[in-house]
Amino acid sequence: MIPVLIMMLLALVSPSIEMSALDDSETPQTTSGRQGSLDVDCSGYTFEDLFEYDFALFTLDINDDWATGVMDAKAWVNGSKSAIVRDNLDELFDGVPGGNDDWISTDEREAVRQIGPQCIADMETRLGIREGPSHRGNVDWNDLEFVEDGIALDEVNLVPSGHQQERSCSSPLSDAGCKEVPVTITDDLEIHLLIAENQNNNVRFDQLPNQGSSNFTLAMNITNITDAQLVMTFPVEQGLRVADMGFFDDGVVNEDLATPVSEFLPDGRLRIVADVDYPIGSYPMVRNLFVDFTTMAPFTNDDPVWSSTAPDEGTIIPVGTSNGETIAAENAGMWVIDESGWSLQCSFTDTGWDIRMDENAALYVTANGASAVGQCAGVDAFGAETVEHRNYTFGNVMDASAVLSSNGETIEFTPSSTGIVGSLTVMAHAHQMTKMGPGATAVADSAGVMMELSMSGLSPGDVMIMGTATANGMLDYNFMLDLGIEKMNKPPTITIDTNLQGEEADWELDGLKFTLNGNVIDPDGQSVSMTLSICNGQTSNFNRDNLAWEIQVSIANCIQSNIESPYSVVIEATDESGATTSLTIDVINPNAGGSNTVVDDSTEEEASGSILPAPGFIATLLIGLVAAGWVSSRRN
Repeated sequence: MIPVLIMMLLALVSPSIEMSALDDSETPQTTSGRQGSLDVDCSGYTFEDLFEYDFALFTLDINDDWATGVMDAKAWVNGSKSAIVRDNLDELFDGVPGGNDDWISTDEREAVRQIGPQCIADMETRLGIREGPSHRGNVDWNDLEFVEDGIALDEVNLVPSGHQQERSCSSPLSDAGCKEVPVTITDDLEIHLLIAENQNNNVRFDQLPNQGSSNFTLAMNITNITDAQLVMTFPVEQGLRVADMGFFDDGVVNEDLATPVSEFLPDGRLRIVADVDYPIGSYPMVRNLFVDFTTMAPFTNDDPVWSSTAPDEGTIIPVGTSNGETIAAENAGMWVIDESGWSLQCSFTDTGWDIRMDENAALYVTANGASAVGQCAGVDAFGAETVEHRNYTFGNVMDASAVLSSNGETIEFTPSSTGIVGSLTVMAHAHQMTKMGPGATAVADSAGVMMELSMSGLSPGDVMIMGTATANGMLDYNFMLDLGIEKMNKPPTITIDTNLQGEEADWELDGLKFTLNGNVIDPDGQSVSMTLSICNGQTSNFNRDNLAWEIQVSIANCIQSNIESPYSVVIEATDESGATTSLTIDVINPNAGGSNTVVDDSTEEEASGSILPAPGFIATLLIGLVAAGWVSSRRN
């Protein structure tokens, strides 16, 4: 079915609105994003023409080559607008079995995902760049265009799984497992435009001759973008900054709109964040955003200065490895103060050592040995440095090993100091994604110290060791260690309660049902499922209240199968990890006399039972009438 839908989509897609990157009077450059033999023509479309959304987030990262980039678009569609999107997509398949029938199917969704990148390759990005002094209006812009091979499409909840109105697809050509829902449903959905797997760009433009080292202007046509945020990030370029920016309506600056924000990231890149909107009903007014860039130094530029939170001269900065790159500080962004943005730069006399900061101000260190001293300074976007350069020692401060205790309940964790500091105060605990065991604290020197870490409250499976090591003159060393520790699973335990007569089964007066109750406990705190088997039938119809359980059991299946008392009842409890415990009880029919016998593994316990009067002729007839069904369980 999907290939048929794709071929129909090829024939049906057509342009609806012609919009260039800047305004209606300008001529956009011809795109060459369409590739392959399929002929899909979406020229003139914009993202907003296909999807009416409530809010969208557009991010654009320009690559270091100043010729390609990565665009990511996420659109959130809520309530009645989601029904409009579903209806629009369903209409694309008019004439195809199952298409344009007011039902949106998983087949239609997959067809849109497959053919969508070719359509988007023809669409307008609305963005253009031009080198030279600031530009406004009708000029020959270097338009960004989409690259088909780099585009991926995804969605969330377009065809909600398990929806109450979901049904199997009605078309006989539908794929196996195809599901569909009415286009009128108003469940919220999301539309995502992403970078395709193993690709490094999904937009491109004519490479800037000076690669950002001289003045240029970026423009975006935001006409009909009712509510969105644009985040653009540019490569590291010495001195690159924003000289001017603003919104223009029909060529006239609109000073009532909030000016976009520019910031320097700790990794040296420049980022622009703009909240963009277009008043509904304002068309054909054209609204553009213009951002002028320059590398000319500002008239004044103060040197960066160390803040009070920066490490002092001679501080030891822990590194969790002796070879390769690892994170050394989660947030070093407050170490230096500067209005023009800054990054930490260090020079090492030892070869193979280096540092870098990412856009979130995390400090990464590349190690090549046990330790090294780096001379460090804060450097801003225009090359100004902190007057004081500080020497920091980077090194691996702690070694560690771990084994399970003999009973498997605790981890025997042994940290030791590598000698960069004399001793470490270590606080640690056993850790899983959302669970942690009790903490322990010890002082470790070069000889090491064994710490017992309880795994109480953790689930069976892999266990990490998380903690912090501290010492005078050293930044805290926060660690998460995978030392191959695994918590073994223990099966649940089952108990059955007895009544005042010492019997496990409480019979109904009609002699056709009995009730069992008891407790089930899992030592690892996992949820437990339960089943009961009797006379070749099985049920899971347990009433559960925390650890307690109760079940009413019918003997109708036993009567139908001519199985005589005592009845062998098997109760099984299975935890989330698949460990199962089985308990067997022989239940005596009170009309036949005898007692109930419980068998748990190899242990058997007997309890005396009481005898009820034998059923008369009418009771026997009733038994025959219900023999065909078992109200408390189902047959295998």
